[in-house]
Amino acid sequence: MAGVWFDDLEIGQVFDHAIRRTVTETDNLLFTTMTHNPAQLHLDAEYMKNSDYGQVLVNSCFTLGLMVGISVGDTTLGTAVANLGWDEVRFPKPLFVGDTVRIETEVLELRESKSRPTAGIVTFQHRAYNQHDELVASCKRSGLQHKRPAE
Repeated sequence: MAGVWFDDLEIGQVFDHAIRRTVTETDNLLFTTMTHNPAQLHLDAEYMKNSDYGQVLVNSCFTLGLMVGISVGDTTLGTAVANLGWDEVRFPKPLFVGDTVRIETEVLELRESKSRPTAGIVTFQHRAYNQHDELVASCKRSGLQHKRPAE
């Protein structure tokens, strides 16, 4: 088990996730088409040549999923009960095909679960950066996390 028990998390704790990921055209194309998103922003390179960005933008839902997914191994793998929600999802800069993403996660809040004595609620702040250390995405994620089992 790679995740962290609720009891072992601390407010202010920061995880600098070792996994880095270079986004490919295939990632963007498959995700965009699998989710039935026909936006030219993600699929039409010719159209985007005349846009403010001059190139296709990576689908922001892919960016969000990648950001959270990379965090799982160090934080919630094997210790999560359930994801409770995402808040304050932001994309301050675009992500492009060929960009390499790195993720960091900070523990913002911890509280006991009122309905589950063997779990607690954690709020994480996830941040995604490109290879230029520019913030490309962030979100708060709340989850129900197992406490360390009684021995």
